[in-house]
Amino acid sequence: MRKNGCPGSAGAPTGDAPAKNGCEGISSVGYVPAHDRWEFDGSVAECFEDMLRRSIPQYDVMRTTCFNLACGFVREGTDVVDLGCSRGGAMAPLVDKFGARCRFVGVEISEPMLAVVRGRFDGLIRAGVVEIRETDLRKEYPPVRASVTMAVLVTMFLPINYRMELLRRVWEHTAPGGALIYVEKLLGSTAQMDRLLVERYHETKVRNGYTSDEIDRKRCALEGVLVPVTARWNEECLRAAGFDQVECFWRWMNFAGWVAVKEE
Repeated sequence: MRKNGCPGSAGAPTGDAPAKNGCEGISSVGYVPAHDRWEFDGSVAECFEDMLRRSIPQYDVMRTTCFNLACGFVREGTDVVDLGCSRGGAMAPLVDKFGARCRFVGVEISEPMLAVVRGRFDGLIRAGVVEIRETDLRKEYPPVRASVTMAVLVTMFLPINYRMELLRRVWEHTAPGGALIYVEKLLGSTAQMDRLLVERYHETKVRNGYTSDEIDRKRCALEGVLVPVTARWNEECLRAAGFDQVECFWRWMNFAGWVAVKEE
């Protein structure tokens, strides 16, 4: 749902994460959650790329770094997996670079997102290069042998009691020498530090065009749906899942990315 008809990219701000050409120019400014509890519904799907650009600091840096790191682990004849693939933004540049040398498996549960990503890769799906699976990661995992798995801003939407099992499954389905690219929103290490990070983060969102009311409405809708944990907790879970090497490659305030490698 949007106020004032959700204008397109016209009038987009010139802040830290300006809207670009994602989502066919549809702006997320003025978006109001249609439900009290956040859902990845059709209205979110159509402006999701712009929403990410305005909401994730250093969004392009993060995306490019994930791609560059993933390229170093992709192996011919293996699967490249994108968990919570949404519109396919993390997977698309890898598909462009490696094409039929790998099988690309996108995993998603939102029906509107599934419709968008299947349309995006329609020809490649028919050619057998890309597979998009409707999967509830709380209950099942795709039958893959992955050289790279992308989990970019997805695990934080799973209930905490499912996360460790998911990471174990990722490790089990990763080929020796393969990697997980893992990006999460974070909880500060103490209540004081968390408040400090959240305040700076909200300032960034205001600079990127959102009003304080829009930020508060989205925050309320996401409560209990998006549940971040600390950087230390994430790293401990990655190691406990079996990954031998875990390295943080990017961090901005309350967002971070790790590369986790399975020993050969």
